[in-house]
Amino acid sequence: MKKVISTTKAPAAIGPYSQAIDAGSMVFTSGIIPVVPETGEIPEGSVSQARQAFKNLSNLLEAAGSSMDKVIKTTVFIKEMNDFAAINEVYAEYFNEPYPSRSCVEVARLPKDVMIEIEAIAEK
Repeated sequence: MKKVISTTKAPAAIGPYSQAIDAGSMVFTSGIIPVVPETGEIPEGSVSQARQAFKNLSNLLEAAGSSMDKVIKTTVFIKEMNDFAAINEVYAEYFNEPYPSRSCVEVARLPKDVMIEIEAIAEK
């Protein structure tokens, strides 16, 4: 049985999808972008955007009864591979060993023209 997870502490869905799905023992998030939920603003620069995206992801996982420590797999979409090292440093601020498995992909464009989007699979 799947249950929709929704929180005002992460950007609202901007289409026909859920912020996250609780699938019993697992949580699957949609792509999380660096929108400040309270204001709708997007921080400037890849590092600030990465921090906001990870903060939003953390808030969403918390709403689902999970946490960053329970993340098993992430997929990170970035607009510019030259930002990889800086985003990787921010990534390390939010995850502890053993680190989740991860894919990182450069993409041509992301929603709202942000520089990063992250999705995760986590245990509950």
